[in-house]
Amino acid sequence: MKMSSVPDGEDLIKDSVASVVEGCQLPVHMLKTDEWPLAEIVSIKEEDDGRLIFYVHYIDYNKRLDEWVGEERLDLRRIQFPRKDKDAPTTTTQCTTTGLNTPKKPLTSVSRYDHQKEPQSTKPSRSGSPINSPDPLAAPNVLSAALLRKKTTQKRKMSSTEELTQPVVKSERRESTAAASDAGVPEPGEPGSVVPRTGSMAVHQDDVVTRVKNVQMIELGKHRIKPWYFAPYPQEMTKMGCIYLCEFCLAYRKSSKCLERHIKKCKLKHPPGDEIYRKNTISFFEVDGRKNKVYAQNLCLLAKLFLDHKTLYYDTDPFLFYVMTECDSRGNHIVGYFSKEKESTEDYNVACILALPPYQRKGYGRLLIEFSYALSKFEGKTGSPEKPLSDLGLLSYRSYWSQAILDLLINTKPLEGQETPQITISEISELTSIKKDDVISTLQWLNLIHYYKGQYIITLNKELIKTHLRSMSKRSRTIDAKGLHWTPRDWSKRGKW
Repeated sequence: MKMSSVPDGEDLIKDSVASVVEGCQLPVHMLKTDEWPLAEIVSIKEEDDGRLIFYVHYIDYNKRLDEWVGEERLDLRRIQFPRKDKDAPTTTTQCTTTGLNTPKKPLTSVSRYDHQKEPQSTKPSRSGSPINSPDPLAAPNVLSAALLRKKTTQKRKMSSTEELTQPVVKSERRESTAAASDAGVPEPGEPGSVVPRTGSMAVHQDDVVTRVKNVQMIELGKHRIKPWYFAPYPQEMTKMGCIYLCEFCLAYRKSSKCLERHIKKCKLKHPPGDEIYRKNTISFFEVDGRKNKVYAQNLCLLAKLFLDHKTLYYDTDPFLFYVMTECDSRGNHIVGYFSKEKESTEDYNVACILALPPYQRKGYGRLLIEFSYALSKFEGKTGSPEKPLSDLGLLSYRSYWSQAILDLLINTKPLEGQETPQITISEISELTSIKKDDVISTLQWLNLIHYYKGQYIITLNKELIKTHLRSMSKRSRTIDAKGLHWTPRDWSKRGKW
């Protein structure tokens, strides 16, 4: 009687790993953690020694955490294969991210601008797979389980937006408003990248090429930075272990020696534009995307490494770039920037915004936001960033909006004959240059606005005021309007571009 041979563990592993294809979802051990979150296989390649490695995206995590992993970090017991039918809903969730914050813990993305409440930071799904688990392919039914194709769909909750009318608002200071006290004031944060639907940015196409990080490292001045996302640098550059950038003109070179030769010839010691602001070591330069096209394109390429969306790299003519620098004896070193359309029908004052990673979590991102509103005040306009915002971008802007609005409300005094200060939504908007919609959403988010006897009342309490003042006292950098020397231009006539 013949007995069929049972494949050993090594054969099972080879067969199961060979069955993994792009689009599969399965738990993957996240490096430096005890977690096995669900991940999608984005790309597969074979190493020189014949070993397969897999580029994975951790679902519900920021895409900057995407990485190449070996087969030993895959839990093949819970593999989910992609649907064959074209009309089936995708099982992969993509995260829109920010460039200005480096959170200590990964955050989920928010795809809808919600006027009502803070974006939900739901915990990513866990596989429950232990790090030191037994061989995942030891059980006899593992191979069949690995080849089982599960059909799953993810449901997304779409947040609704409540419209608020704007009658006269009374500002009252009370000691016992639990809702306002619970809301608190967010600590100053760093702004995230803006993901606009118009202007300089557009959502990238969902293809394997743009989803896989293609640059291992960049060197910018004294900093070596690991990129977060794909950027379309020339292919011969991406094959190098590190891309070397001139910190003044942002030209890219393939080796340190090539960069040294370039620096000897480079005449720039600051961005090629007009210096419109200076206070202590901080300066802002206004760079015209038409007059300084090469610099603007290089800046967009650099920014793309830390922004999870596609930049319009070559058509920079319609945009102004406001580059923030820190000055020392060697020159003005780039810290971050934001771009702005010369003409915006929606009164957007920011198209794209980024503080480079070495300068994040130090207040520079908030300084960029504050400067964008300083320009709006100088123009006599109200402004708003292009939407939808990323999750961290929304939190960072809300932090700025909250502090600017609360600072105004706290310092508003009642007029003669009034028991409490009175102010309208329009007045708040005009005095802060924050658009009405953003004022309303911030007041709702802080739960400060209430409908009482036919009118809306803003209620502040001592705890909220104390928290706000404590937060403001921690700020070491602010924009001083006296340091701004700038004349707004009328870009309505295209000939002036």
